[in-house]
Amino acid sequence: MTMTKNYKILSKFVKDLSSETPDIETYLFVKDNISKYHLNIEITSKALKDKIVEINTVLKFEDKNNSKKKAFFEIIFATIIKVDESIKDKKDLEKIILCEAQKEIYPDLEKAFLDLLNNSGYPGIKFEKKIDFEELYNRKFN
Repeated sequence: MTMTKNYKILSKFVKDLSSETPDIETYLFVKDNISKYHLNIEITSKALKDKIVEINTVLKFEDKNNSKKKAFFEIIFATIIKVDESIKDKKDLEKIILCEAQKEIYPDLEKAFLDLLNNSGYPGIKFEKKIDFEELYNRKFN
């Protein structure tokens, strides 16, 4: 069963990028403790017009422990999609926004984010767990 793609990505870009390491002591502390940092994802969307939707995917990489010394990293990645006329059901649209489009843009998003971490002085970081967008979607709606 082949599923035809019922949307098209018109554009994708880094909307906002943030890296904060307040001082050298924090940098040295974070360098030793960055393995304890957690990756969080948040997806929001807004309809523009004529079946065009802006999706904002936010990745935050942050210290969940309340360390005094902490760095903060965030990227907001915008994707503009045009949804096929045949999509009428809200659930189908949500699946495109939260799942299908995310899977397509994620390699670019992850690369941009890892570049940010690398350029912020934290090279060699890999996200152990790939984000499972199907699971996130199912958890939200089932």
